[in-house]
Amino acid sequence: MNYIDTDYGIKRLESKTARNAIIQKLASDFNLTPIIAEAFYQQFSLYFEQHANIKLSDGQIAYEAVAADEPAGKHIRLTRKITIKLNLIQLNTDLNALAQFGLAGLRRHRLMRLTKQAYDQNALLSYEDLAMLLTTSPSTVKRDIQLLKKQGLFIMTRGTKHDMGPGLSHKTIILDLYFNGYTFSEIEQKTNHSETSVKRYLADFTQVATLYKQGFSHSQIRMIAKKSDRLVREYIQLYQNFEKQDNERLVKLLTPQKPGTEAKKKSVTQPLSGGAIHE
Repeated sequence: MNYIDTDYGIKRLESKTARNAIIQKLASDFNLTPIIAEAFYQQFSLYFEQHANIKLSDGQIAYEAVAADEPAGKHIRLTRKITIKLNLIQLNTDLNALAQFGLAGLRRHRLMRLTKQAYDQNALLSYEDLAMLLTTSPSTVKRDIQLLKKQGLFIMTRGTKHDMGPGLSHKTIILDLYFNGYTFSEIEQKTNHSETSVKRYLADFTQVATLYKQGFSHSQIRMIAKKSDRLVREYIQLYQNFEKQDNERLVKLLTPQKPGTEAKKKSVTQPLSGGAIHE
């Protein structure tokens, strides 16, 4: 093996890849050890995959948006960004909106879609983002959002999240709708949140409510669930309100299911193959 390597210079040839050339440049330019330079290269490769090497479909764009969990007051340059995919154009639905409501209606239709898609990817768009994407002004975006809110629609933007004030969070409002019997489709239409988002809120609520039932304190729940103190308090209050009502959805959500229950249900309700169910 040593003979082959000596004759053909395999090891030297292996070192002449673009990857190794970049690692060598990192080590040289920033005075790094080869091991640290390679670690930097691997991290940069990951960043490239997350932010630049994005596969897009027709009508889609890749856009850098601020992560939804970034706090208010933080300089935009220091906030964590997420590269998200946005359907800037969806020809069939866009043409329908244009035909029914005109240019202003098309803009609002796209505004709702873009904010929903961003939030489903754990990011938030600002008025400035939306103005750029929709080729309009931030003031027009603000007016559109106010109009949509008057129609009972909930539009989640970066400004909306951070300007909600002392009222209930949008998550609690959406969960309240769920426990009051609204379907996922109705909640999606009413709040402009996808079923995926609603189910994510339900999972978070279930964790908080379960910990509360087990006797954990507010501060312990906040640390375990990694949620804000305000949201933990809202979820506990929501649980207490619907627990008093013996809410069917709440009971079902928080009642552990025994292994095999679903299988038994299916065996009872599904007809036997090849004929009717026999008593």
